[in-house]
Amino acid sequence: MENVIIIRYAEIHLKGLNRPYFEKALVKNAAEALRHIDGAVVRRGESRLYVEGVSDAQLGQALEALKYVFGIHSFSPAVRLEQDFEKAADVLADLVKYERMRYERETVRFKVDVKRADKSFPLPSMKMAAAAGGVILERVGGLKVDLTDPEITAYIEMRDMAYCFTRIIKGPGGMPVGCNGRAALLLSGGIDSPVAGCMIAKRGVALSAVHFESFPYTSDKALDKVFDLARIMARYTGEIRLHVIRFTDIQTTLYEQCPPDYLTVLMRRFMMRIAERIAKADKCLALVTGESVGQVASQTLESLAVTNNAVDLPVLRPLVGMDKIEITELAEKYGTFKTSILPYEDCCTVFVPKHPVTKPRMSEIDKAEEKLDIGGMIDAAVAGGKATTIG
Repeated sequence: MENVIIIRYAEIHLKGLNRPYFEKALVKNAAEALRHIDGAVVRRGESRLYVEGVSDAQLGQALEALKYVFGIHSFSPAVRLEQDFEKAADVLADLVKYERMRYERETVRFKVDVKRADKSFPLPSMKMAAAAGGVILERVGGLKVDLTDPEITAYIEMRDMAYCFTRIIKGPGGMPVGCNGRAALLLSGGIDSPVAGCMIAKRGVALSAVHFESFPYTSDKALDKVFDLARIMARYTGEIRLHVIRFTDIQTTLYEQCPPDYLTVLMRRFMMRIAERIAKADKCLALVTGESVGQVASQTLESLAVTNNAVDLPVLRPLVGMDKIEITELAEKYGTFKTSILPYEDCCTVFVPKHPVTKPRMSEIDKAEEKLDIGGMIDAAVAGGKATTIG
């Protein structure tokens, strides 16, 4: 008899012959999340992963770490023992007794749920559930059977061995990070882009990130804020390679030489070009932004079209159809919101025109850019960048 953590996944089941690839990715990511837990080992089983070797003292820490691993549908701390129903019922009674202690009321509702995954096991599920319920009622006081609205559900799964547990903890879902390639996130200090990064990571995409600073117009605290956001995101996304690009010279040149109403969209095109250059060096297959249609002047469909026109890589926009309330709720869920709203300027608030164009024309963009040394400006910005691995 030993303590294990059962890890369940949902979407990976749909991957057919490719399922082992995704399972191995999830094993790797779960093991990485548990790297600080002495003795923890993650193993593949039949449609499950099992975490072994976690002591009682570190169980809470291990369960907390698994809450951030994309690809996990749910997980349960469990007791594993041989396929002996009587012993399993006794173990389950002990687990229910422990759960019962959390309730101060005189009577607590419970039920037993049995899954006979190993069809060769002789006892049918309904019979095992009734018999286990009887054992629990004999050994644990203050319980009442309620099959429709229980407060405690006691589970037995008969697989290669018997698994007993009383808790199912919801995981973050999605796909294991890294199984669907890598993309480069344009990471500002605002609310939107960290959420976009977490959402694309949930689809199995590993992240690089590119942040543009405008020293001396933006402060060290603004940059510290971006590093803090990357650290918060990395709980979900795994390691992020964060590139910091000084954007001041490009902004100054555009401010001095280009039409003021086109300044925002021109800056955005340069950001995309620089991000694409870095993305290709990091072997990324796409760019990711936190843009949402119509949220600001640079996010009208016309503006997004001319922004896309600046690069060859596909641009992924996970928030494209969301409003600010929905995005804020996700920021709170992923833990980035309180950091994002700290009142430090970012480069997007520097040199903002009074009346930015909302329906830019490519003919005007071409006219503004033809006088610029675009390649040289990008080379200088990329050469002066600094990269740090976060997570």
